[in-house]
Amino acid sequence: MEDLRRTLGLSKHDDDSNALIYMLAGVGLGAIIGAAAGLLFAPKSGTETRDELADKYKELKGKTEEWVSEQKAKRAVDSAADELGV
Repeated sequence: MEDLRRTLGLSKHDDDSNALIYMLAGVGLGAIIGAAAGLLFAPKSGTETRDELADKYKELKGKTEEWVSEQKAKRAVDSAADELGV
């Protein structure tokens, strides 16, 4: 039975990985929405709020680009290791 699940791409390991990814994406999205709502309802002028949002956006964008680069590098290393049989 496990062979059939593995053949169909339904192994338990994949399900656990997908669940973790979805959970982390949900937590991240919730944090972004919460931060945006906090900034929008803060007692500041519109200009200050927009400037702060722009700064936070640039910071988040930089962190996201860095994370994506790290993940690509990790996958490249893992792929090379698999090809070498290490």
